[in-house]
Amino acid sequence: MKGYKKYYANKLIWYLLTFIVAVVLNFVLPRMMPGNPVSTIAAQTTQGMTDATAIQKVYAEYAEAFGINKPMYKQFFMWVRNLLRGDMGVSFSQYPRKVSDIVSSSIWWTIALQLPAIIVGWLLGNILGAVAAYMRKGFDKVILPVFLFISNIPAFGMAVVLLTIFAVKLHWAPTSGGYGFDLIPNFSLPFILSVLDHYKLPFLSIVLVTIGGQAIGMRSMSIYELNADYVKYSRFLGIKDSKIVKYVFRNAMLPQITGLAMSLGTMVGGALVAEIVFSYPGIGTTLLSAITGRDYPLISACTLIITIMVLLANLFVELLYALIDPRIKAAQSD
Repeated sequence: MKGYKKYYANKLIWYLLTFIVAVVLNFVLPRMMPGNPVSTIAAQTTQGMTDATAIQKVYAEYAEAFGINKPMYKQFFMWVRNLLRGDMGVSFSQYPRKVSDIVSSSIWWTIALQLPAIIVGWLLGNILGAVAAYMRKGFDKVILPVFLFISNIPAFGMAVVLLTIFAVKLHWAPTSGGYGFDLIPNFSLPFILSVLDHYKLPFLSIVLVTIGGQAIGMRSMSIYELNADYVKYSRFLGIKDSKIVKYVFRNAMLPQITGLAMSLGTMVGGALVAEIVFSYPGIGTTLLSAITGRDYPLISACTLIITIMVLLANLFVELLYALIDPRIKAAQSD
């Protein structure tokens, strides 16, 4: 128990320090971008005005409202204090809308897209990889090159190919958005059908990319386990092949489960490419619009959520692995 306590305490301290550094970077880096967002907003508000004093007054009011006229360290402590209260500030580009409202409305689109796609891709990839390793011969000779090809396609490449073929050329799916632009979000049948219609291409692009990597990993682990000594000895004893295969694939699944946990943890950040290509209304599209609009509070909120998800996923996997494999805990606690 002492080793476990030391291992868990070390991990929690390191992740806490990492989180603090990440919070500082999430605040500082967006504010190092060139340009002044308040000038842009003030220019839009004062369009047509000729009185320089009035224009300057409008600019000063916006600068005071957003707090950017204060020193950076004061802005940081104000941001942290508000963050601890659950207040992420006011969006610059969508003023006076609150950042928390924007993020809460977009993150559910991301989760609804990513979570099913990652799980389906993980399941299909592992099943195909296990079957390829077990059957080998002709089946593996066909499937393996396909897996290798798919796993090497970048996420944006897959999204662009699907968009070009099925949306632009064949018109089988809409080219952008999460639902029809002429619809108001509600639980009506036309709206749900529209959401599903816009959902299929982003979903398919993520599933296909996930399948390739998972299948390659599962195939390699299964081949390794199938050639292990315990499998040869079990066959020598006359144990049924179906029973051996069950244990083989159970052992081969351990690294794949880790991969699933990591994929779920990084799903918010991993959604950026598919969402941007398909203009899907998730956190990725929100982050892109925030960057183009130099919306510091919104950028910080999006990147902070991505950071927290990644850190929690890594921490969960490391703590879980210490329980599954005591050698890791023993090696890292020395």
